[in-house]
Amino acid sequence: MNGGSVNGAGGDGLLGCGDPFRLDGRVLVVTGSGQGIGRAIGARAAERGATVVGLDRDAGHGQKAADALAATGAEAAFLQCDMADPDQIEAAFERIADRYGQVDILVNNAAAGSHTPPADLTLDEWQHVVDVNVTGYLLAAQAAGALMIAGGRGGSIVNMSSIGGSSALGRGNFAYSITKGAVNQLTRELAVEWAAYGIRVNAIQPCQVRTEGIGSLLADQRFDGGKVENRFVAGIPLGRLAEPSDIAAVAVFLGSDAAGFVTGVILPVDGGNLALNAGGTIGSARTAESATR
Repeated sequence: MNGGSVNGAGGDGLLGCGDPFRLDGRVLVVTGSGQGIGRAIGARAAERGATVVGLDRDAGHGQKAADALAATGAEAAFLQCDMADPDQIEAAFERIADRYGQVDILVNNAAAGSHTPPADLTLDEWQHVVDVNVTGYLLAAQAAGALMIAGGRGGSIVNMSSIGGSSALGRGNFAYSITKGAVNQLTRELAVEWAAYGIRVNAIQPCQVRTEGIGSLLADQRFDGGKVENRFVAGIPLGRLAEPSDIAAVAVFLGSDAAGFVTGVILPVDGGNLALNAGGTIGSARTAESATR
């Protein structure tokens, strides 16, 4: 499978390529593909013409997501892969290389959560979160980057960070948030290191996203009697949790030629959460209306 130059590697990637948002001829690999944001990214990328390869440790959800894409006529595949296991990551990318010969877009989306206060955090839990959220991202980026470099066509890597990578969340998010801060710097360093190869590296910082995983958190009686959603929304000026499709749209944009001159960016997709000071007040519609008069 061969497309044209990818991501403006030659300096004019938007010229002569038709719709710069299309992903025809591109192979996109997304980790954590079986549910939530990962599944939404696969669906959006397939709509834009990409071949989608999903990686997930849950074979049931991962295969179901790939089958759903294939049923629409998209080219899609699934490989079971635990992103905490270096051997499985290596084997997965070897199979991708054998089958497709290229990776044009990698979305590092799989994540391990943690809700343990720092005083109670065990070394085993800490290590697992680091293994998935930092080491797993690095190893996948190395494997995909090697194919991008060998192919000479450039490429795009999108890392899933979090608002927790730039501001403290509390509620025992200690290990998770620290790893997301590391993802931010991993993104910047790779963007600089690999720019000469035409490889762009960016990260997305979502706020709380209405996924299957957050459903159990919202129902957890340890967090404000199961009413923590109100606290989330109170900190989001746009007034709602994000949907997986909100994040998927931005991930696919960053992978496309439309973002061909965007690299090293840590992009909040958070409804204004990081813009809001903890002591700030979200303006009412009436206030906003008055300000325009």
